[in-house]
Amino acid sequence: MSGLMFTLRASSSWPCSRLSRLSSPRVPPLSRNSSSKMSSDAHWLSPADRDQLVMELRATGWLEVEDRDAIFKELHFKTFNQAFGFMSRVALQAEKMNHHPEWFNVYNKVQITLTTHDCGGLSKRDIKMAKFIDQVVLSM
Repeated sequence: MSGLMFTLRASSSWPCSRLSRLSSPRVPPLSRNSSSKMSSDAHWLSPADRDQLVMELRATGWLEVEDRDAIFKELHFKTFNQAFGFMSRVALQAEKMNHHPEWFNVYNKVQITLTTHDCGGLSKRDIKMAKFIDQVVLSM
C-alpha cells in the first residue's frame, strides 16, 4: 500500500478570506533566485512579467492571495465525480511538472492555491499550472 498523508487544518479560515482583486507591486528579496537547483521556470517573475501574467489570469477568475505571493481560484463542478476527475487530471500534470497545488475539495467545489515554495512566491511554473488548469476546465 502506498503511503497517504492527510492533514487537518486547525484554522477555519481558508485563503479566500485573504484574497485581493488588486495588488500592490511586490519586489522579490535578493536571495530568492539564488538556488542553483531550481529549474528556470521556478524563479521569481520580473515585476513587469508578473503584472502582465497575473492580469491575464485575473481575466479567467484567478485572484491574488493578500498575505502571500500566491494565486487562488475556486471552481464549481456539477458533481463530486466531475470535481474528482478534474483533480486527477491536474494531479497527473502536477507530477510531470514537479509542481503541486495546494487544494481543498468538498463535494463539487475545488479551491486551488498556487505558489512556488522553492522561491517563496509566484513563478513561471505557477503561471503554466494555472493556464493548464484553465484548459482542463474549458475541456470539461
